[in-house]
Amino acid sequence: MEFVSIRIITGDVARLVDFYERATAVRANWANEDFAELRTASATLAIASTRTVPLFAPGSAHPADNRSVIIEFLVDDVDSVHQNLTGFVQDFVNEPTTMPWGNRALLFRDPDGNLVNFFTPVTPAAIEKFAR
Repeated sequence: MEFVSIRIITGDVARLVDFYERATAVRANWANEDFAELRTASATLAIASTRTVPLFAPGSAHPADNRSVIIEFLVDDVDSVHQNLTGFVQDFVNEPTTMPWGNRALLFRDPDGNLVNFFTPVTPAAIEKFAR
């Protein structure tokens, strides 16, 4: 088995795609007005309209309703990313903070309220864990 993507259901695909394109500097690939993907080397962030939900099961997903999942991105320098996002991101949950497990992390919310974590490994063990 291989993990390949996470999908966010939203009421405004264009707004959320624009946010993630600006935050990550990754351009989205659009399938149609209801579905776009931001692909990185290791995984894909898919963003889909509420109109796609009935294709799976009506009522099975609700936009802007996540309170348990954090979308994480490995970045080269979280402090520089924080500077670049200041003035753009409206809801920082925390400033860059070095966590006990060795990552320097920046937590914020996207326009739908989903938590997003940009992090940089900073301890030798964390650096080794994420070495590519």
